[in-house]
Amino acid sequence: MPELSRFYGIIIYMFVKDHNPPHFHAKYGEFIGVIDIRTGEIIEGDLPRRALRLVQDWAELHRIELMANWEAAQSDSPELNKIEPLR
Repeated sequence: MPELSRFYGIIIYMFVKDHNPPHFHAKYGEFIGVIDIRTGEIIEGDLPRRALRLVQDWAELHRIELMANWEAAQSDSPELNKIEPLR
């Protein structure tokens, strides 16, 4: 599970060859949420409201990079790029 970014105690990661829709995982303490890249909506799991809002703000800023990583993760030789954290 390659880590893409880390900010405010939130870890963002993406699995290689994962199922559709395009998404990433966000972990905050014991909470884990699966976030749709296109909409920013949580599609599985749970995150506290404040953490989810931070993740959604970050995803909105980096949607193009997230989609590029998603496409790379589906390839036969995936190379995912780190993405700047939320500041």
